[in-house]
Amino acid sequence: MAVKRKPVYLIAGGRGSIARRGPDPLVLQALQTAGVQQPAVAYVGAASRDNALFRAMISRMLRKAGAGKVRLAPLCGSRADPAKARRVIEQSHIVFMSGGDVEEGMKVLSKNGMTVFLQELYREGKPFFGVSAGSIMLARSWVRWPDPEDESIAELFPCLGLAPLYCDTHDEGNRWEELHALLQLMPAGSLAYGIPSGTALAAYADGTVRAVGGGVHRFKRKGSAVRHIPSLSPPNPVTLTDTDGR
Repeated sequence: MAVKRKPVYLIAGGRGSIARRGPDPLVLQALQTAGVQQPAVAYVGAASRDNALFRAMISRMLRKAGAGKVRLAPLCGSRADPAKARRVIEQSHIVFMSGGDVEEGMKVLSKNGMTVFLQELYREGKPFFGVSAGSIMLARSWVRWPDPEDESIAELFPCLGLAPLYCDTHDEGNRWEELHALLQLMPAGSLAYGIPSGTALAAYADGTVRAVGGGVHRFKRKGSAVRHIPSLSPPNPVTLTDTDGR
């Protein structure tokens, strides 16, 4: 019998998400995919090098939204323990991917042999969600500049691909420059999502995506140009094969 996979929540984060007094409604919705009260959360802090202060702030945010125990899956520094990290993740109800640096986070996962492990757990039904860089890591690919002195040379690198789409988070202030760069490296017709601060995308295994908390920008590669096409607004889901861009 095929396992029914839960939607992957890609939360933008950004301004005010940690300092909010009450529970974050986007995190609350993501935690509900665990299907239990006060779910145990595995905290994967690869993108932030398992920074203790950052983890403490995020853990408070998660518990405020209804999480139970939040346990670190240790993958960085002198306390890195991939075997323990696997146990923590397997014993959790839901897996959280922290913000930070996307490329650094994927390097840590790859170095510790976690990429295939996480992909297999998702296929087996384990729910995942992320914030900021963690959301991008849950998507298909991201963009990097191998030579920081030459911004004209960019390349894609693979992420986890649990959410079968391309996205960036809370970069509305820079007009989604990096997302445009990503699309310039992809074939004509490719689609990507810009998730503004205070919003999220829910990505389903059947190819449906749903905007949560507000409108989500959509960009499409048309010929050699990247165009901003009509935004995705809740509660209207579209499929990833959607060609609406007129």
